[in-house]
Amino acid sequence: MSLDKHIEKVLFSAEAIAERVAQLGSEITSQFSGDSEPPVFVGVATGACLFLADLVRRIDLPISIDFVRADSYGSGTVSSGSPRISFDLKLDITNKHVILVEDIVDTGNTLSCLIEHMKLKNASSVSVCTFLDKPSRRKVHFKLVGDGKFYSGFECPDEFVVGYGMDFAEQFRNLSYIGVLKPEYYL
Repeated sequence: MSLDKHIEKVLFSAEAIAERVAQLGSEITSQFSGDSEPPVFVGVATGACLFLADLVRRIDLPISIDFVRADSYGSGTVSSGSPRISFDLKLDITNKHVILVEDIVDTGNTLSCLIEHMKLKNASSVSVCTFLDKPSRRKVHFKLVGDGKFYSGFECPDEFVVGYGMDFAEQFRNLSYIGVLKPEYYL
């Protein structure tokens, strides 16, 4: 069974993704190259796993990597609006610069929760690097910590997307591109 038949259209090809991830890696490398303390990249499981893996291979600095899980979608297509931390960091991020790596920033609820969580763990600053940004769906306007920056791969239209780590009911993460899922598969 081909996954492609479930896709209405491709928004971002594998080639466009690789090019943009390389640009983000260069940008982050240049912004942190003078810092004495290397950043800690925190991948938001599970959706950001492919993006995180590709991104950190484009960072030409010593870094640390950890993961956090915040559940807000379950098996649906709409965020519950009440995220909760279900898997926490193993690294101590006290006085460290954290770069939260997200698959998609939608309403902002999950990201706001994660930023606050990093702040409570005494991160000196918190940046966000999201693969996709859906500003049209934003309900919560998050505030970065310290000298934190917001990095965005692509602005995404208000459609239900899958691929490159993003799923519907835990499927489609393995697509090499970002595609719009045909509505008959989730409605």
